[in-house]
Amino acid sequence: MPQARAVIFIGLNVIRTLSIIGLVLVFASNVVIMAHDVQAVNRFISEVKHTDNSTLVEHMLNCDYIEGSTVPNQPAGAFWAVVNRLFIICQVIVLVLSELGWPAAFFNRFFPVLGNEFGLGAMGVFQCLIGAAVLSHFVDDFALVSAFFLFALGCLNIVVGLIWRESAKSKRSITTWRDMDKPVLPVHVTGFSTHSSVSSLGEKNGDVSDDSLFMNSTGKPGMGFGRQGEKAAATRGFTITPPMESLPRYIPRPGSSGAPLST
Repeated sequence: MPQARAVIFIGLNVIRTLSIIGLVLVFASNVVIMAHDVQAVNRFISEVKHTDNSTLVEHMLNCDYIEGSTVPNQPAGAFWAVVNRLFIICQVIVLVLSELGWPAAFFNRFFPVLGNEFGLGAMGVFQCLIGAAVLSHFVDDFALVSAFFLFALGCLNIVVGLIWRESAKSKRSITTWRDMDKPVLPVHVTGFSTHSSVSSLGEKNGDVSDDSLFMNSTGKPGMGFGRQGEKAAATRGFTITPPMESLPRYIPRPGSSGAPLST
């Protein structure tokens, strides 16, 4: 069981690392595409103004896209092309922060689907949408490979989200991993097995509290068997169910008029 948990932890963190790399590549490629689009629009405007051939100018104005760019040749085409790239860049930044888990309180409050209470399915859907938005245009090889890589990782995150659902992020969390390594139930410290040794320690160092007799493996006081110990056990999946109340068979139920049979 611990080995399987370690394999799942490593696998999910490998997927998270690849996801961050894919998002960074898409971020860089969109910045490059936006710069090339602006240069292509400026070059197109300059050619239209300085070209004396009316046939060539008419042909350039009737093209669906500006040559060498992803900008449509229509009113405000350059504006919407730049806005589209800016939206993609902002989405990539938000997804990178969500993968890093910072700030968790912000995502849990304003973007719950990217917070700790949800799985990786929503993350995968957003990655697929970004990859499809980039792949829907004619782009260079760098943007093509990075967008296809992000789309594949988005599909993988969707599959992971369907398998582990909301527990996927907790399984890959480093803090959760450290907490699961700590013992939940208190362990009796060796060397205090007899009442005399406890009494001698109490005479030297003062009164010995009950919590000092229960230590974890690191030598720090454990949670004990009280409310704190119950909360710590519940976070790791340990639950204690109280037994159902029952009465012996020879005692009549409350409210019944019958008396127990005597032999």
